[in-house]
Amino acid sequence: MKKIVIRDTTPISPFCEPARDLRIMNKPLWLYQRDVLSPYCQEEIECKSFEEIGTLPVGILAGEILVYRDNLFFDEFLFEAFITVAKKSNKATQIAFSQSDMAIVNHTLPLQDGIRLEGEVYVADLFYYPDGTKITSVKAEPIVIDTQPREMGYYHVPTYMANERGDLGYNVPLRAFLSIENWVHVFLANCVFGVFSHGARIERLLDNFPMMLKILWRSLLERKQFLSSSTLVVVGENTQIDPAAIVQGPSIIGNNVTIGPGCVINACVIGNNVNLMQGVQMTLCVIGDGSYLAFRAALFMTTLMENSMVAQNTCLQMSVVGHNTFVGAGNTFTDFNLLVKPLKVYHKGKLQWVGLPVIGGCVGHNCRIGTGHVFFPARSIESDVVLFAKQGRSVFSKNVTYADSDHHGYPDSGHIVLYHYTVFGKITDKNGSPVADVTISTDQGHQSLTDSNGKYTLTGLIMGTYIITPSKKECIFSPATQLVKVSPDVAKVTDKDFVIVD
Repeated sequence: MKKIVIRDTTPISPFCEPARDLRIMNKPLWLYQRDVLSPYCQEEIECKSFEEIGTLPVGILAGEILVYRDNLFFDEFLFEAFITVAKKSNKATQIAFSQSDMAIVNHTLPLQDGIRLEGEVYVADLFYYPDGTKITSVKAEPIVIDTQPREMGYYHVPTYMANERGDLGYNVPLRAFLSIENWVHVFLANCVFGVFSHGARIERLLDNFPMMLKILWRSLLERKQFLSSSTLVVVGENTQIDPAAIVQGPSIIGNNVTIGPGCVINACVIGNNVNLMQGVQMTLCVIGDGSYLAFRAALFMTTLMENSMVAQNTCLQMSVVGHNTFVGAGNTFTDFNLLVKPLKVYHKGKLQWVGLPVIGGCVGHNCRIGTGHVFFPARSIESDVVLFAKQGRSVFSKNVTYADSDHHGYPDSGHIVLYHYTVFGKITDKNGSPVADVTISTDQGHQSLTDSNGKYTLTGLIMGTYIITPSKKECIFSPATQLVKVSPDVAKVTDKDFVIVD
């Protein structure tokens, strides 16, 4: 079976890069998708849109075809259920979900458009075609897949902090599906639909008495507590765990990991080459490759992407931290709004309800956060930001953008920006007069509009090569496109000009 991947190049704030490149369960999303689909698909084709699929040669489309958008997170259990029913029907099919599926309704719908109501069901961009040559001529029928949600609470609090029962919980799916369009979805994919779902599946296995007896026997042989046995705690090669540390499953620990004395780890995924100093506490977390946590750092339902560092006495609650980021000592990312108001995050240019009673914060890639700050719930720090410890500024109640970064005041700071490259240019007609309202776009989804002086600025570019294309109704440009390369050595590119010749 071939798979056609529809690229979604929309940058996810505050990371400044598309969902496919963000880490889910310690893998880039594109790699996670590839691993899930590897038993089924042997060839891959990328397209910019669904319409572009119709322009592909018939020979490429012949046979079974799977089509999906690359910002979708789905696990192997969800996909197996979908493809089994789809192949059995021998019809063009599209994944769908019931309006009574609580995992979908309660957790996946806010802050996104990829899962939408059509008729009586919710549908998303995951399709199966037994004959790919009919993709543009046959309408796919929705197939409802049950995510098998289980209501699971993680702690009980006074009712003024949660619902009328005082429960803070989730509808955890045994089959996970999510459209990643906001940093909150990265939190959900890793902690709720990832680690928590893995735990729910293990819990269901323990309902089977022979399986529970097998694990109990293993724990007795190893002289460990039930939750610390090797059946529930999978440990990689060359990993050193201090005898004074407590590690409980279900947990997955990678290779070359060091876990110091007094650490308490409960239901986490820990990547390779991770160092956890003494007294670190983590529950329901995903820790990326090459990360370092200093003594007494405390993380709860938090995702730490690769090569990042959390210093001593820092508390991260239900948060997401990008890669190559340093979070200094004594920082606190809170997750509960003391005011009785719904939590909102910045999404598509405005504040929108997050859909959760509690949520922490998000730090982008390549950030440097100094010591002693407190961040309000649902706040974010954009990639490439540097925040010094300053007298009179310790509490952040608003989002921190790249423009707010302290390094701008220190030109010789040595901070290397990786996610905020800029391209400047001008559009004129053949007489040299400036032309306004011309759309300038890149092949990676960045856009700008020329002003009254014909000038444009493309911002938020990450290191790489881009194709820049101008467009305006009934206009022909020279050149039609331009190639531009940005890097730490060339952070600002100027004079990428175009002329309207007709």
